[in-house]
Amino acid sequence: MKTYSKNKSANIAGVSAALLAAALTLPATAATPAAAAATKTSSSAAATSAKRYTIEQFMATTRVSGASFSADEKRILFSSNASGIFNVYAMPVGGGEPQALTRSTTDSNYAVGFFPKDDRVLFTRDQGGNEQNHLYVRELDGSEKDLTPGDKLKAIFATWAHDDSAFYVATNERDARFHDLYRYDAKTYARTLVYKNEQGLSVSEISRDGRWIALVKTNTTADSDLYLYDTQTQETRHITPHQGVASHEAAGFTPDGKRLLILSNDGSEFSRIVAHDLASGAKTEFEKADWDIVYSDYSHDGRYRVTGINADASIQVRISGPDGKPVALPKLPEGQIRGARFSRSGRLLAFYVNGDRSPSNLFVYDLAGKQLRQLTQSLSKEIDPNQLVEGRIVRFKSFDGLTIPSVYYQPKGAAPGAKVPAVVLVHGGPGGQTMRGYSALSQYLANQGYAVLGINNRGSSGYGKSFFTADDGKHGREPLWDCIEAKTFLASTGVIDPDRIAIMGGSYGGYMTLAALTFRPEAFKVGVDIFGVSNWLRTLESIPPYWESFRQALYQEVGDPVKDKEFLIATSPLFHAKNIRVPLMVIQGANDPRVIKPESDEIVAAAKARGVPVDYLVFDDEGHGFAKKKNEAEAYRRIVQFLDKHLGG
Repeated sequence: MKTYSKNKSANIAGVSAALLAAALTLPATAATPAAAAATKTSSSAAATSAKRYTIEQFMATTRVSGASFSADEKRILFSSNASGIFNVYAMPVGGGEPQALTRSTTDSNYAVGFFPKDDRVLFTRDQGGNEQNHLYVRELDGSEKDLTPGDKLKAIFATWAHDDSAFYVATNERDARFHDLYRYDAKTYARTLVYKNEQGLSVSEISRDGRWIALVKTNTTADSDLYLYDTQTQETRHITPHQGVASHEAAGFTPDGKRLLILSNDGSEFSRIVAHDLASGAKTEFEKADWDIVYSDYSHDGRYRVTGINADASIQVRISGPDGKPVALPKLPEGQIRGARFSRSGRLLAFYVNGDRSPSNLFVYDLAGKQLRQLTQSLSKEIDPNQLVEGRIVRFKSFDGLTIPSVYYQPKGAAPGAKVPAVVLVHGGPGGQTMRGYSALSQYLANQGYAVLGINNRGSSGYGKSFFTADDGKHGREPLWDCIEAKTFLASTGVIDPDRIAIMGGSYGGYMTLAALTFRPEAFKVGVDIFGVSNWLRTLESIPPYWESFRQALYQEVGDPVKDKEFLIATSPLFHAKNIRVPLMVIQGANDPRVIKPESDEIVAAAKARGVPVDYLVFDDEGHGFAKKKNEAEAYRRIVQFLDKHLGG
């Protein structure tokens, strides 16, 4: 149920991680423009250009995610797109060949987990990217059963009951706007309603004894409250009264069931963990860091706790043992630990390591035997990681002096005597974040000779409450101006041709691309819009019904389609398409439920009517992002062809 991102609640930008930059790794080194200039590559570096790889070689890389141990802890379950689309796989924890448990060629299947006492498997599937996920069980004989049948519903797996007798699932079948919570019997799949959601709250965490349910109320994109629902008395109480703007999210209940851990930035810029005593209501500080703590989870046996910290666009992981002291891990490949999960006995720890030049690989560590095994090799065998580039953290001053952090990929061979074109890559959101780590798109662009600046414009998460709220009601203006100031930074490196800079982005980043081409048409040479908003009025009126719980928060962030109609017209690129005068590429999924196809159809038609060169690419079997490798490969190939044609890459 929980999400570990601090993205604004309505996160329009659920575009695939490949488009919006994955959570990255390696130690971040901050650099001001002057510092960047001080590290300019010499002209002689032009001879060290990287070996060029084809998009087919890049797409031979495999994405893997999730980790669940079997009942006997001899196998591990995960999701992989090795077949060209995500399916569910299992493999021995000691290594070996993965076994495909689902074999879809059309719809993505994502692993939820093994059953705690046998080898049945839970997984989710939608239809062609429509995001109406259902929960399925794969029985011991290999047959599949939809546990959440029905039309136009979205089911979300919540968690297992601690005694393994049942699991919890939220669905919006009763009311398309809100998710109710059900308890499913692990043997019969008979279900009972646990919480009927009539107030528009979101189910977050469930105590180990099943008595307490933590509920979230989204007030604005930066302000939220927590409530506790008592399943015995059916009473709900508000536990986070506060003044001013503050975010409150449930991290989880303590193993003894006495406290709820809360992620809160009440009274501070960054989120820390506060412990709420269920009996007395007293709150005490539990854990803090210099940056946002974004999650903290206990192992099933309660002996270990894993905490993630969003530290300057990298996730730092703390793992504490029974004595509260850090758990020592063996030497790992360079990168960032992600998705750490203990087996039920606490003997095994599964996790991923992700680096700028290496996509996520799955590892299993035996804490007792001190043995570490790498189970996957995700990077294409045809790609030498030394030919890829490291991202680095850079910072520049925007038009008003605000410091803008970004992730910068400089292609090998770029030098003052061999200047290269560049792409300002805008993340999704509003309120997403470009982070360190492997990004297929950024690496492919860099490999083809394009510098990439993954900008964290004002309004991005991860840099404090004030920075996060600095874009509220200002979309199409100040956040866009940050992107334009990025050109000055790129020019200051001495290796970028300032006359060959493009802007590109997915979802909200697509909106920013269109905003740049309509509101500041002189700023960029070309634009690439991927699943982007062109008309806020239509997008806000057509959002999925299950976004109802944060509809008002989204209106506060972007604008109310009734009360703020004129403002939304003023900030929607479609109504200003006459200003577009540079080449535009638009990519759209026909089944996208967030940014529907007319958003792209109409901006394309308007630009073409002005005689603007437009390359329009529609995928009939995709939604909001890429689920299929072949489509992603075609999109990236076409992007580079477009850039080469108009930027002379």
